[in-house]
Amino acid sequence: MPVRFQDYYKALGVERSATQDEIKKAYRKLARKYHPDVSKEVNADERFKEIAEAYEVLGDAEKRRRYDQLGADWKSGQEFTPPPGWENVHFEFHGSPRAGGVPPEDLGGFSDFFSSLFGGGFQRAGGHVREWKMRGRDHEAETTISLEEAYFGARKGFELQTAEIDEQGHVHHKRKRYDVSIPLGTENGARIRLAGQGGSGYGGGPAGDLYLRINVAPHPRFRLVGRNIEQDLPVTPWEAALGSKIPIRTFRGEASLTIPPGTQCGQKLRLKNHGLPKRAHKDAGDLLVNIRIKVPKKMTGKEKELFKELAHNSRFNPRK
Repeated sequence: MPVRFQDYYKALGVERSATQDEIKKAYRKLARKYHPDVSKEVNADERFKEIAEAYEVLGDAEKRRRYDQLGADWKSGQEFTPPPGWENVHFEFHGSPRAGGVPPEDLGGFSDFFSSLFGGGFQRAGGHVREWKMRGRDHEAETTISLEEAYFGARKGFELQTAEIDEQGHVHHKRKRYDVSIPLGTENGARIRLAGQGGSGYGGGPAGDLYLRINVAPHPRFRLVGRNIEQDLPVTPWEAALGSKIPIRTFRGEASLTIPPGTQCGQKLRLKNHGLPKRAHKDAGDLLVNIRIKVPKKMTGKEKELFKELAHNSRFNPRK
């Protein structure tokens, strides 16, 4: 009996060449948008069922392989009759939608197309419904730390409000406090995984993970660029022209920076291994010092005299 062909790739908005990770990300994004308990879309129920069925197939390597055997020429909605030999095939149901936590009976069952290919979706060969369990959702959150905390490491406490969907599809909001260890040398944008601190599992499945994205706050003196730390250093015209040694502050304490003779304004000087460390101050980035040549705004009579003498005797012309 002909049924309507379902284009599962189109339902999830991915290409046929999409990786399993891309398929999972597409499904999770759409599931959050169309879940009936949280969505305001007028067609949320139907779209949620459609994407749940699509992910039940494309999210399972064996089902996807079998579905792909039909070829790429079919269009959604066309009349379709399963190829010979498919009528007795049965697959186990693993709890669709895999990241949404809604039992198949709450979805109103799968389409006739699905049943024609995979033996009724959540029925096993023999007619018994399979017990299903599912890992909980992964959660993401952000927290901000100082550059000092990123450099030396720290422990940070923060609160997070989460929205979880239980096995009956109900949404629950709750707040939880976390105490997190920030490793030494944490970069801006790094993610810290808190295993088992995400959404609760379903049917006895394990909890998901919480991924904490780290933002490093701006610092009044230093700038973090990757693992390098930058700072501006004002120097006098004579220090830049004649060369000098200038003490500077770093996160490792005071250091001496050599200013070569003829140093230009805007030139960057480097102190190796004085940037953000990786482990125990090994494999650190560098400290990049931007030279800023400053002239005195108010001068004594003697300073004016010396500058006039320099102007009279020097043949240097920076505009040539």
